[in-house]
Amino acid sequence: MELKVIYEDNHIIVVEKPVGVPTQADYTKDEDMYNLVREYLKEKYNKPGQAFVGMVHRIDRPVGGVMVFAKTSKGASRLSEQIRDRSFKKIYLAEIYGHMKKKKGSLEDYLLKNEPKNMSVVCDKNTPNAKLAQLDYEVIEEKEDTSIVRIVLHTGRHHQIRVQFSNIGHPLVGDNKYGSRAEKKRSDIHLWAYSLKFKHPTKDEIMEFTIKPDWI
Repeated sequence: MELKVIYEDNHIIVVEKPVGVPTQADYTKDEDMYNLVREYLKEKYNKPGQAFVGMVHRIDRPVGGVMVFAKTSKGASRLSEQIRDRSFKKIYLAEIYGHMKKKKGSLEDYLLKNEPKNMSVVCDKNTPNAKLAQLDYEVIEEKEDTSIVRIVLHTGRHHQIRVQFSNIGHPLVGDNKYGSRAEKKRSDIHLWAYSLKFKHPTKDEIMEFTIKPDWI
C-alpha cells in the first residue's frame, strides 16, 4: 500500500489514513498505519535499523482521515502533552440518520468499554471504570433523511462519536455496530477525521491540516 504523505519535516509526518486500515497492528495482521509510516521512513532515509515512529493518537479502523505521527522522541513527547492538555484540536465529519432538533450543541456522557465485544456503552457516571466523553457538534448540511455534522472532539474515548450519536437516536450511516439502519453490512462508516490543529513540537507555529471525505 502506498502511503499518502501530506506534510513532512524533521519532527513530524502527516498522512492520510485510508478507510479499513488499522492504526496499529492487530490480530488480523493486515497492513497498519504505524508500520506503513515506519517502512516509508526507513526506505526514504536508508535507515539500517528501525525508523523511530511515535504514535500520538489513533483512528478507528473503519474511519479514514488525517493523522500525524512523530519522527523524534521530542516530537512525540510534545504532541502527547498537547493531547493531554487538550490544545491538540481534532475535528471530525459524520453523516448521521435523521435531523437534529438542536442544530448546534454539546454531548457529554460517561462511557464504559466492553473489551470482549469491542464496544462502548453510555452508563451512569458512578459506574466503575466509566470515562467522561465530551464533544461539540454543528449540523452543516441536511439531506432527505440524513445530516452532515461537524464535530470537535474534546476527549478521545473508545468509539466515542459513534456511541454518543447512537445514544441520542442518530446513529452514523453505515455503522451497524451502533444501530445503523443500513440494509446490508458495510466495511465503512460515514465518519471522517477531517482536521488536525496543533502547535509544532519545535517551532512557534500552529499547524493545521484538513482532508475531505469522498461522501461529501
